[in-house]
Amino acid sequence: MQIQIIAVGKLKEKYLVQGIAEYVKRLGPYAKVQIVEVPDERAPESMSAAEEALVRQREGERILAHIKSDAYVVALAIDGMTLSSEELARHVEELATYGRSHVAFVIGGSLGLAPAVLARAERKLSFGRMTLPHQLMRLVLVEQIYRAFKIIRGEPYHK
Repeated sequence: MQIQIIAVGKLKEKYLVQGIAEYVKRLGPYAKVQIVEVPDERAPESMSAAEEALVRQREGERILAHIKSDAYVVALAIDGMTLSSEELARHVEELATYGRSHVAFVIGGSLGLAPAVLARAERKLSFGRMTLPHQLMRLVLVEQIYRAFKIIRGEPYHK
């Protein structure tokens, strides 16, 4: 299976980079993982609704440019569906079973995802109603993907 994580912005925090690298390494036997960072749009601290929409649109165009036509797209969105780790594992397993071997997870910038990206997504996934930094979500997401493959294979999860 090919897993693509497309995220807005560049990770700067060393501990997040190291954590993500560790889980990508652990995922090696299960899936090919590619992490794509698209530049975030420079924006002033306070913006009008129209300016915020423009930022989301520009970031969305950058995201969509990296999504392959055959990809099953999962957008991380606070209003998305919440799943347990076991439910996520079942969903990933079903995708593989039915020939959807390329899955793209999308993490937006600080203003969220553009409507065009949400429209392209087959599923919206939420990790809860709390707001988390989008940089931290990369680590949480890749850990949950790793956990899903361990569940699928019936293997113990080593913490």
